[in-house]
Amino acid sequence: MKRRSFLAATGAALLAPRVSFASSTVLSAGPVVAQILPEGDGTTATWGLNGSTPGPALRLAQGERAEITFENGLMQPSALHWHGIRLENAMDGVPGLTQDAVPPGGRFDYSFVPPDAGTYWYHSHNRSWEQVARGIYGPLIVEETTPPDVDHDVIVMVDDWRLSETGEQLGGYDDLHDRAHAGRMGNYARALVDPAVQLRQGERVRLRLINVATDRVFPVQIDGIKGRIVALDGMPLPAPAPIGDILLAPAQRIDIIADVTGAEQLGFVFPTRDGPYDLGAIPVSGVRSGPARGDIAALPGNPGHSLDLEAASEVPLRMEGGAMGGRHSGSDVWAFNGVSDLLEAPLRRFERGETARFRLVNDTRWAHGIHLHGHHFHELGPDGAPGALRDTTLVEPGASIEIAAVMDNPGKWLLHCHMLGHQAAGMRTWVEVA
Repeated sequence: MKRRSFLAATGAALLAPRVSFASSTVLSAGPVVAQILPEGDGTTATWGLNGSTPGPALRLAQGERAEITFENGLMQPSALHWHGIRLENAMDGVPGLTQDAVPPGGRFDYSFVPPDAGTYWYHSHNRSWEQVARGIYGPLIVEETTPPDVDHDVIVMVDDWRLSETGEQLGGYDDLHDRAHAGRMGNYARALVDPAVQLRQGERVRLRLINVATDRVFPVQIDGIKGRIVALDGMPLPAPAPIGDILLAPAQRIDIIADVTGAEQLGFVFPTRDGPYDLGAIPVSGVRSGPARGDIAALPGNPGHSLDLEAASEVPLRMEGGAMGGRHSGSDVWAFNGVSDLLEAPLRRFERGETARFRLVNDTRWAHGIHLHGHHFHELGPDGAPGALRDTTLVEPGASIEIAAVMDNPGKWLLHCHMLGHQAAGMRTWVEVA
């Protein structure tokens, strides 16, 4: 990435995802023209939803049925996946597993009830390594019945693009070199925030960070706040945690509640070996009146997940392949347990309510963000104790971790690397719940 590109983003008007407070809506995919580079530089002809990229920010009520019609105005088949939502299997949006891809000019009606409040997102799951890179995604917020007491609730999507100096989006979405390494890395990145947001020093803000990049793992530093992490991947922490170093794999989310301490801006910074790169900022002007707020409380919990680790089914999942990796018996660049892509039979079948304990072993030179559809899982500590609930976990090169989930959602569920270039080159499988 070029330092000039990052520094040019500072102070630029960030993209404004429009908000829909409705349980019934239409999302229409098609060509759009976006001002991704700073104002005054070239525009980018790309794809989006309802005339914008990202698509509209959907805000739904917890436990309320959502009725969403997807209209495909692209020249490719497509479908929408509701990332992190524990929904009915037929609504999961995975062509070849839960539905047929929606053809150009076609439409599909999605209907589901989000049981969990939190920060989620939606994105294409057909040729996702291209369609997400081109802009077929948007945030999905499920509101708590009793939301926390904050002055602002702000969505922050972090993304990167591969652009020419004039703003043209460069192709090469099927590039084998990218897929065999870390994936498609952009040369320009931004934090996307509604430019209408204006903060005052002393105000309390909820930041919903979402990594919507196809392949890039983003470390993010936030300047001008003091607060705590309250949720990971939409699921509340039992107790708020220190912010510390933020690292977001593709598709991961972090909710932060914090008080604004900066006098001029709340800034988002991408720390790199070449120094800090500014992703964007929210302006701060003035000081909040009134007494200071108290301690940051935990968010209300979502419906319970009761593990039975003593009776858990052990499921090994070894990541293999890629550049500088060892040989494997799969048919593509990447493999799980020596198998590339989806077979007719699932990796494992589970009885409903059975606890699964996946041992994730990264036997490659590259990081992988492993995502399980339709469920949340606990990351297990070195002592085997359940930790935070997530739906996507980052496994560093050469590392191994264990995750455990109650497999209580019937259907066929994808399990894959959310570095979408890796998924496209074989790193995906599926499990079935009776």
